[in-house]
Amino acid sequence: METQAGREAEAEAEVLEGQDVNYVYFFIMTHRLRRVSVIYLYALSLILGLCFAISCHKPNGDNHVKLRFSCEDDILTFDTVFTSIGSITRQFTVHNTSNQNITATIALAGGERSFYSINVNGVSGTYFKNVEIPKKDSIFIFVKVNIDPSDENNPYLVKDSIEFLTDMQKQDVKLLAYGQNANYIVADKESGYKVVAGEKETVKWTKDRPYVVYGWAVIDSTGTLIIDPGTRIYFHNNSGLWAYRYSNLEVNGTLDEPVLFRGDRLESWFDEDYAQWSRIWINEGAEVSINNAIISNAFVGVQIEPLPTNEGIINITSNTVKIQNTVIKNTRNSGVISRFLNVDMTNCVIANNGGYGLQLEGGKFTMKHLTVANYFMQAERKTPACYVSNKVLSVQAYEQLSPIETGAEFVNCIFTGNIETEVEVKEVKGAELEASFQNCLVKSKNSADFFIACLRNEDPKFEDVKKLDFRLQSSSPAIGKGKPNIDVLLDILGNPRGDLPDIGAYQY
Repeated sequence: METQAGREAEAEAEVLEGQDVNYVYFFIMTHRLRRVSVIYLYALSLILGLCFAISCHKPNGDNHVKLRFSCEDDILTFDTVFTSIGSITRQFTVHNTSNQNITATIALAGGERSFYSINVNGVSGTYFKNVEIPKKDSIFIFVKVNIDPSDENNPYLVKDSIEFLTDMQKQDVKLLAYGQNANYIVADKESGYKVVAGEKETVKWTKDRPYVVYGWAVIDSTGTLIIDPGTRIYFHNNSGLWAYRYSNLEVNGTLDEPVLFRGDRLESWFDEDYAQWSRIWINEGAEVSINNAIISNAFVGVQIEPLPTNEGIINITSNTVKIQNTVIKNTRNSGVISRFLNVDMTNCVIANNGGYGLQLEGGKFTMKHLTVANYFMQAERKTPACYVSNKVLSVQAYEQLSPIETGAEFVNCIFTGNIETEVEVKEVKGAELEASFQNCLVKSKNSADFFIACLRNEDPKFEDVKKLDFRLQSSSPAIGKGKPNIDVLLDILGNPRGDLPDIGAYQY
């Protein structure tokens, strides 16, 4: 068994390794003292060894001991409604889980200029030295943020951090708060939702202030929500926008002012959190048009499906959900899920999805000039970019209606990604399924009659896959290979298609 002395010797050897100056000094000294007795040389070696040992001694012992913080993900978020309150104090605990006392330096990174102030062990300040955290014990830290929510010069998100330095190790707790005034939509705790447009009521969301949603924001039956260009909508964890059956939703973004739907955690360290909020959920009979929107970092981008009644009955309606010039990206699950209902999509990009890009299960689908590119890397991908079936996958509530007659037409679309086959059409007995892919660029190892005039297994040559830039390079095989005269005059960036349209959402 390895001894403590052995471990300490190895630790000292690691510290000494590469210390050329010390070795040179020792070499010179020993040669200058050649004529000194062996006893003196031995004593000198002992003294030097002790000096190195002392210099390498760690006052807290184990250099790998980490502090543990009570706040989730080491982030303290101030979810205060700043429309009525400009300051609030929150607290968290710092735990020492080791069997030895730890001495820490604690500092507010922003110092005196920060919007935040901290109190450590009952003392206020911005810098605290030699704070002792006893073994198997903890200390409290109180954090206060002071913001004038009516000051439009404040950044929308106010950030800082508290740094903890113990020996040679640095940790931090990040601080996040909303700095500007916003429209806060807070769901009822019991129901989990808040009605934002009631029956026969028309409500408009504007770009003047961002909207921050906690829980589900619901458009009730016969209610209408109109979202103006440039509006920013941020969703808290497990929150979403719900277009209830027979409601109306108009998302009226423009090329210059798209409507943004994304999670409320805006810092860069959340960019790869692909489930920050739930989804946009659309039920049967809802009249929905989404134009020029960016839908990002949700569990599912858009989910379109009928809602069972209390009696378990599912109604299927003939209206069509329309989505144009929209980017749906960075989802933990599928980008778009549609069951039993009808969807038209034109000039859309669906990218970086942990599930399917398009998951279409029953209904009528007309898809033109889509770029569905899935290079998701956070987990192993097992589902293709595009899936079409006349049967619903593993949803017991829909068994009575599945399979169902299904028709899907794809024209001038790109389906590609990092698995071998990115298109799957699955038909089961009991209902008709008609699918056609015309003038599309598809990555697929399967030969099928529904690929008509398609480019098979060719590199579309995007500008930069890692940056989700799916514009075409000049050498792309998709250029000029689209089917003409399909009434799509402009691409997603407003560029004219011309007589020889390119395949995908972007015209070169």
